[in-house]
Amino acid sequence: MADPQATERVRRIWERYAPRYDRQMRVWERFLFGGSRAWVCGQATGETLEVAFGTGLNLGLYPDGVRLTGVDLSAAMLAVAAKRAADLGAEASLREADAERLPFPDACFDTVVCTLGLCSIPDDRAAIAEMHRVLRPGGRLLLLDHVAASNPVLRGAQRIVEVLTFRFTADYLTRRPLPMLEGAGFVVESGQRFRAGMVERVRAVKSTAG
Repeated sequence: MADPQATERVRRIWERYAPRYDRQMRVWERFLFGGSRAWVCGQATGETLEVAFGTGLNLGLYPDGVRLTGVDLSAAMLAVAAKRAADLGAEASLREADAERLPFPDACFDTVVCTLGLCSIPDDRAAIAEMHRVLRPGGRLLLLDHVAASNPVLRGAQRIVEVLTFRFTADYLTRRPLPMLEGAGFVVESGQRFRAGMVERVRAVKSTAG
């Protein structure tokens, strides 16, 4: 069940971080994520929803023909994204919304994208269920996130640091969305882990069964 207080806390955090988010992400992009945003966005097709759109760092990475809708909890993050879209001449319909309760009808998107978003959504399982709901049967889910490391020593260190990251940025370091996908009705086509297993990118499809 959704926790309004947790959601509002996350909103306040990202409203505060919006002006400096891009600057802080530059180092992480270089050393952790490499070309993973392009890997994710390059596979999108048709009507595409990007959940946790943030400041629009994925703008410009989508193929021609993608009709992009972006949602984020933070109006301040979306304001930065709107400026980026205007500067790039990129078309995107942006909307303030909660990933745990997406304001769209069932089966209305061909692709759902989420990059580095599930780590801070209070109820990641609910968000995955919503992504499944709004996808058409056979539609594709494309994810990128930092996750619990495969090495147990490093994973233990992540748990220690997570006390601080959760307090200041509502950011979980030890989540891993992939195991939840099958239970939500997805078929995983590809899962790749790198950087000592701390980064994972996933391609899955909504089952057409039933």
